[in-house]
Amino acid sequence: MDPIANFLNKLKMASFTCKESFVFPASRLTLSIAEALVKYGYVKAAGKKGKKGRYIEVTLLYKNKEPKVNNVKRVSLLSKRIYRGAKDMRPVRDGFGTAIISTPKGILSDMEARTQKVGGEVLFEIW
Repeated sequence: MDPIANFLNKLKMASFTCKESFVFPASRLTLSIAEALVKYGYVKAAGKKGKKGRYIEVTLLYKNKEPKVNNVKRVSLLSKRIYRGAKDMRPVRDGFGTAIISTPKGILSDMEARTQKVGGEVLFEIW
C-alpha cells in the first residue's frame, strides 16, 4: 500500500464531497505533507489527533463554497520513482498548481526547490 496515494485520494474525495475535515493515520511523511499543504494554502489546518497522536486531522479550505483542491496527481510511484533537479523543475498547470517535492531540506514546493537550488523526488502535483 502506498500511504501517500491513500492520503491524496482521501484529500481529493473529501474536497469533492465538500467535507469540513477528514482523519488519516499519522506518519512523519504524511504529517509533513499535510503541513506543507497548509503552508501553501491548499488546506486550512492539519494536526495530530487521538491517543498518542496516531491520526492526522486535516481541515479543508474553501473559497466561496468551492474547494481550493481541484485535483491531485501522483507523479512518483512506488514502482517508478521520478527525480528532478532544480534546473529541471517546470511550472504545474502554467503556474496555477504546485508540485510537492521531497528534498534533503524537507518537503518543499517546486518554486521553493528552485529558489533553494535543490532537487528531489516529485511526490505529487496539486491544483
